Amino acid sequence: MRGSPIPADVLFVSNHQSWLDIPVIAGATGTAFVANSGVRDWPVVGWLAGFNNTVYVDRGDRTGVHGQVGVVRAALELHQPIAIFPEGTTSAELLPFKPSLLEVVSPPPRAIRVQPLRLTYGAPELAWVGDEPAPRNIWRVLRHRRFRVLLECLEPFDPAGVGDRKAIAAEARARILAGSAWERGSV
Repeated sequence: MRGSPIPADVLFVSNHQSWLDIPVIAGATGTAFVANSGVRDWPVVGWLAGFNNTVYVDRGDRTGVHGQVGVVRAALELHQPIAIFPEGTTSAELLPFKPSLLEVVSPPPRAIRVQPLRLTYGAPELAWVGDEPAPRNIWRVLRHRRFRVLLECLEPFDPAGVGDRKAIAAEARARILAGSAWERGSV
């Protein structure tokens, strides 16, 4: 881990490469996550997510974004750190951010900061991309006996000074791109 996570009153915004991102970030920060409501019904994973105060939103309901923002805002009111993956899916490359849920901090309900997180795996093949079935990916990941993961807790910012949800998404994404220590050869 490089840098320090903010302990409270924070919305973490991270790139998303693998299901491993969740235990890595949760273990380092104690954050809860925003997840698609379908995750709640997954065997074992849904049960585990319940222990972490996961905030469920219905991503399939494009007209219900306002309600989704309300659910996330209510979770932030409890002062627990919340993390989102604004790419909306896993990818080996940083995809454009979907800014809809960043409406939760535009304007922020109180003094909340956004802290970008960047995950970089020493074994890029650990990414879970495309239509690979979950059991196959889990098996492929577990076959790696060891691998390195770098979690960079990047410089936080006050979303109130950045602008609307699109500007907040752009700022977080730019910081994640700039925080690519592995690519710069400094890891």
